[in-house]
Amino acid sequence: QLQLVESGGDSVQPGGSLRLSCTVSGYMGGLSGIGWFRQVPGRKREGIACARRGRDNRDYEVYADFVKGRFTVSRDDANEMIYLQMNRLEPEDTGLYFCAARSRSLFVVQTMCWNEDEVDYWGQGTQVTVSS
Repeated sequence: QLQLVESGGDSVQPGGSLRLSCTVSGYMGGLSGIGWFRQVPGRKREGIACARRGRDNRDYEVYADFVKGRFTVSRDDANEMIYLQMNRLEPEDTGLYFCAARSRSLFVVQTMCWNEDEVDYWGQGTQVTVSS
């Protein structure tokens, strides 16, 4: 059973940067998709950044409009890690961030990112607070 453990959550000032890490316990090569979701108080958990591993071994990414150009999702299979680089953070980015992964076939990356029922594995979450 694959396990995901997030780290890197912190308190940061607006305009700052953070990199979230997700340690994967298990074989990453079988993961068709990886990504990050977040939950803010009063709202349901939502996908913000996902990537699908294609047959050409390229990663096809998708981002929520409100993080596009500021956040970058990536994976490092050799070190069994998933990352979320977050730049130009805003107070609205405050929330609990979850690492996610999918082992079932994935043909369209949006399938995983816009529907959490399509996620097979979840981390426990790491808190990010953006405040002056």
